[in-house]
Amino acid sequence: MTHLTIAMAKGRTADKALAFFEKAGIRFSEYHDKSRKLVIYDDENKVKLIFVKAVDVPTYVEKGAADIGIVGKDTIMEDPVDVYELLDLGIGKCQLAVAGFPDKQFPSSALLTVASKYPTVTKAYFDSKGIRIETIKLNGSIELAPLIGMADVIVDIVESGKTLKENGLVVLETIADVSARLIVNKASYATRTSQIQQVISDLKAALE
Repeated sequence: MTHLTIAMAKGRTADKALAFFEKAGIRFSEYHDKSRKLVIYDDENKVKLIFVKAVDVPTYVEKGAADIGIVGKDTIMEDPVDVYELLDLGIGKCQLAVAGFPDKQFPSSALLTVASKYPTVTKAYFDSKGIRIETIKLNGSIELAPLIGMADVIVDIVESGKTLKENGLVVLETIADVSARLIVNKASYATRTSQIQQVISDLKAALE
């Protein structure tokens, strides 16, 4: 049988996910965070792990290059793809939130300028509130935008809130709770149902 392929990004989420896999009996002894390898196999040579950029995980799964993916809910929300989302791993917990200066109001008449690396989520959220916005797409140091008058507010991932606080910003509204999710290719789920369900049930047991 061909390997079951799992896609994820390197980093803290991968470290925690691999600890769960180990508890579930799937061990990747050759993995260490300093390794540059992009493909590794589990000790029983049944599972192939591929390391890709976090934003690309859903694409690899949707296109069938990976059977399973582990990725943040924020990535799934920003770039919706046709996959099954089957398990919340409860790791990498944070919030997707609107942040800005403490006294910031959202007038419905004026155009609000929002800086974010999540333009799709941002538009959908403010559309639902009937607020017109202009989105400025930024990929890093988003907190800077309100400080220099480039944007009224930002939409970003907030973990501890420390960076916001140090820059005089606060969470104004929470859009969604975010954590790492297990997603599955639809065709793989149809053809390798028992194998994938076994992995999921083993992981569920490891999470308890």
